[in-house]
Parts: sequence; structure tokens; C-alpha cells
Amino acid sequence: MRTILITGPGGSGRTTVAAATALTAASGGTRTLVLSADRTDTLGAALGTRTGAAPVPVAPNLTAWRPDAATGFRDDLAAFQERAASALELLGASRLDPEEVTPLPGAEELALLRALRDAALAEAHELLVVDLPATPQALALLSLPEELRRYLRRLLPPERQAARALRPVLGRLAGVPMPAEWLYETATRWDVELAAVAAVVADKETVVRLVAEPGPGGADAVRAAGLALALRGLRPDLLIANRVLPETEAAAGSWLAGPVAQQRKAVEAWEEAYDVRHVAHLGRDPRGADDLAALAVPAVNGTSSTVEWPVTDRLAEDGVLVWHIPLPGAVRDELDLIRRGDELVLTAGQFRRIVPLPSALRRCAVDGAALRDGELRIRFAPDPDLWPRTR
Repeated sequence: MRTILITGPGGSGRTTVAAATALTAASGGTRTLVLSADRTDTLGAALGTRTGAAPVPVAPNLTAWRPDAATGFRDDLAAFQERAASALELLGASRLDPEEVTPLPGAEELALLRALRDAALAEAHELLVVDLPATPQALALLSLPEELRRYLRRLLPPERQAARALRPVLGRLAGVPMPAEWLYETATRWDVELAAVAAVVADKETVVRLVAEPGPGGADAVRAAGLALALRGLRPDLLIANRVLPETEAAAGSWLAGPVAQQRKAVEAWEEAYDVRHVAHLGRDPRGADDLAALAVPAVNGTSSTVEWPVTDRLAEDGVLVWHIPLPGAVRDELDLIRRGDELVLTAGQFRRIVPLPSALRRCAVDGAALRDGELRIRFAPDPDLWPRTR
């Protein structure tokens, strides 16, 4: 199944573009599901059909779904209270009733991740179009599965489960209670679920598509989004310049001349780095199938958003291995690298990612780094104590 993740700055019209993209694909005979995490039904407003907690058919081959974060949050909390019943009783804590529970901030995003995983595993559709939140929240959302899995592995390492038979003895020796079995079981279940979501995001059949309105604000947002996606090994398959004003003689002689020139300048700059597609301004907010069809959004293509980070062998020439990390838009003074064990803490501007080192580089020491032509090149020198020796 192919997946299109659509995001953009707030107010850029990304939900409308997501709805139009899904409708275009469905009109061509592709069984399509469009997902949204918006608490208000902006997706339904664009499609002309109310959407909600249950998938609803919108048009031939098109289904829309807006997962209910409240129900999922209550179910998860109820399951947690059931498993932790003995601990809660020991602490004298009283349980929360489902009726008094309201979703915490971020519950909508977590519900969207779960729906994304479920839709991918169900394989009931050929195309999944996901209306992600605004760019900053979307980038945090895409990072969440990887980061949560890392936290779980650090807090509850799977290898410690091998000592489950010794936990009562260890608890008496240490004088502190050892983690209960259900905690490890829950961590394992969460890890499996998060791995499934991460696999969908990293799949070569998944693409990220940016939507932005040409202008200074849109240009800044696209620049930041491009760098943040690059830090995750992703690149937009398309950049959709939305609400593009017409360049007509009438516009040239009116107040529209300034906005038109401003849009043209932004689009020309974008075209130097991205495959840019124009979506015209209809002069109104698009509503319903006819308006969405009039937008003429680009169809699904066969590209991939996954960007490789290759390691080149320069041992014979320079005695080093070089890790190539594409970071378009990065600024040298805003880059920072920290080697910590078998991980690299990589910071680019306001964004940071902790990535595991490729196996060959774990036996090396960092020998330097340079940013050239939008690519970070990190040099690793083999550690004589760890590197295999030849006779």
C-alpha cells in the first residue's frame, strides 16, 4: 500500500489538499482512505461529508476516517489501571472512572499514529492519504515512534526479562521491589506497536508531501521543514504551492500585482530545490467534490521520500570511513555533533535527532566533520583496539 503524508504550515490549506489528493486518486479507481487528526471536522467540510470515529464512505473508492482520540485514551487508561491494580491499592490511590477522563494534549496525534498503523496492517486500501497536523507538530509526530522506542529500551531493557525468575531474590537483596511482569509485557507490546508505525513512516512506499502558500512566511516554513525532514532521512516528493494567484493583465494593473510578484519570487526559489506543483486559488474556500476536482492537485507518483545515508570506504586513500548525511539548508554554525556510545546526537538548528551508528562505525572514533554543498560528511577513523586485524 502506498502512503502519502501531507503537512504544511498552519493555514496553508493542507487539509483541503489532502482531501483533493484522496478524491483524485479515488476517481481514478484507486481504493483510498484519507485520515485526519483534526479535532474539528475540517476534512469533512472540505469533502462535503461529515467524518468521525468510524470510517465513512465519501465517494466511490474513497473512505474518510477521523479517529476518536477520547475513546482510545479512555481504553488505554482503563487497561493500565487494570494491570496496575495491586500497585494502586498499595498506594491507596482511587481509580478514575471513564466518564471523568478527558484526553491529554497530544492524544489526537497518538490516535492518528494508531490509525495509521491499523490501516497499513489491514491492507484494505491501495492508497492511504494522511492529513498530518501543521508542520512543527507533524515533525514531532513523525519522530515520536523512534524516540519512544529508544526511551523504552533504556528504561526497560528487554535483556533484563531473562532474569524474571530471579526478581524476587534480587528484590530482597536490593531491598527495593523489582519491576512487575506486567510492566515488561506492556513495554514489549508498546515496542511492537511503535515499531509498526515506524515501519510505515520509513517504508519506501511512503512519501511526505509539503503544502505551503508562496510568500515570506511560507518560505521560512518550507526551509525549516526541509531541514527537519532531512534530519530524519526524508525528503518531500513534491512541494505544492497552494492558492497561487493568476498572472493576468487584470491582476497586473490592480492591487494583486504585489502579491502575485511576491508569490512568483517564492516559487522560483523553491524550484531550485524541489519539484514544485502549482494549485490555483479558486477565489473561495473549496467545498465539496466539484471544488476539490477544480484544484487539479498532482496525482500519486512513484517516487520515494527515503534518503540514504551512505558510508564510503576511504581507508586505502585517507585511512577513514566517511558517513554522508544530506542536510539541505543546514548552517555550519548551527550544527553540533556528540558521539555517545553507539549513538550520534545530531543537532541542526532547532532540530535534534539521536541516531544509532552503522555497525562498521561503532568500532571507530570520530575524526572530524565538514558541511559541503548541503551534505554533512563525518569522518571516522578505525579504533585499533576494536578494528579487525589482518595477518
